[in-house]
Amino acid sequence: MEFTEQAAFLLHSRPYRENQVIVELLTENEGKVSAIGYVGKTQKSNKKGLLQPFLPLTVLLKGKANLKNLSRVEACQKSYALSGNFLYSGFYLNELLVRLLGEHISCQSLYLQYQNSIAALAKQEPIEQVLRQFETVLLEELGMCFDFSPVFESDQSHFYYLPEQGFIPALAKLNSPRYQREHIQEIALQAFSSSDVLRSYKILMRQVINHLLAGQPLNSRKLFNK
Repeated sequence: MEFTEQAAFLLHSRPYRENQVIVELLTENEGKVSAIGYVGKTQKSNKKGLLQPFLPLTVLLKGKANLKNLSRVEACQKSYALSGNFLYSGFYLNELLVRLLGEHISCQSLYLQYQNSIAALAKQEPIEQVLRQFETVLLEELGMCFDFSPVFESDQSHFYYLPEQGFIPALAKLNSPRYQREHIQEIALQAFSSSDVLRSYKILMRQVINHLLAGQPLNSRKLFNK
């Protein structure tokens, strides 16, 4: 079997056996992959310094099982320097991928969006737009595409979004976020005229992601609360 190097980012790592860790990687060719890495104490074998978030890597993975062996890892450029809320946003992206993305499914467009998002956060570009763009690409990868047609076809002023039904007119009071028609239309067109529209976008994406997580909280959100 032929093994080839590929670009990757570390999403998460945890101790395994002595001098070993289990890492979850987002790879350019194979999507999300779990692997065992050896972090010995010699300079030749020690990968610990490279197995850090937001550092662009080149990795060589071996093995037929779902849990691969991380045979080789090298840094291919400098780490993206994130701080404060930009760092927490990076952790948020990593946790979304760990929790929601299936393994061994090629997703090159999502990989590229992740790389661009981390680069944008390092440049301290507006966080809300970076996160919303990434969430949108992730949901598309998961097969969760919004059907905005009811919002354009109806003259109702407010709508609900129900995961099983999509957008429905707010004709009755439901225990669910209610969205202004104009806000949803601007989200569909990716034309954000105000902070109120971005706020509605954030609420909508949080509603969908919470549904996919079955209500389980994200640890990275707690960092923002602090």
